[in-house]
Amino acid sequence: MKLTKTISLLSLVAMTALSSIAAAPTKDIVDTAVSAGKFKTLASLLTKAGLVEVLKSDGPFTVFAPTDAAFNKVPKSVLDALGSNKEALKKVLTYHVVAGNVMAADVVKLNSAKTVEGESVKIKVKHGKVFLNGKTQVITTDVSTTNGTIHIIDNVLIPPSVQKMLAQKSHH
Repeated sequence: MKLTKTISLLSLVAMTALSSIAAAPTKDIVDTAVSAGKFKTLASLLTKAGLVEVLKSDGPFTVFAPTDAAFNKVPKSVLDALGSNKEALKKVLTYHVVAGNVMAADVVKLNSAKTVEGESVKIKVKHGKVFLNGKTQVITTDVSTTNGTIHIIDNVLIPPSVQKMLAQKSHH
């Protein structure tokens, strides 16, 4: 009887250990986003900007990833302008990336975070929800990858310097 209990306990410990190993992420930020199926626009733009290899490197990185639905909210003229200006596109995409592995529990303690692009994104918690730059909501947090974390957002973040450039273009 005692041997049966010991074997049962050992198999429970082994199954628990195996399930925690299985739960560990096996894909990097790019592959995780691609396999999710709702980041086709982001994946396409990362390729166009030449940033795929960076986000497949060791990191760690924290990415605020806009969904395809978020990109659909961006005016076509803005997407076209970014599509024809690789540097502006790189700035917009790297404005969604923070160096290091910043989990939601850490994000809620911050007022802002310096992005890889160089400018900071403002962070505010309202009614238990996290917002970036006032109106972009973090809709899913802590998607673990082998080289960082993804937080899914409902809008595309445009850094102030690119907003200024886009505003100047529309006035010409």
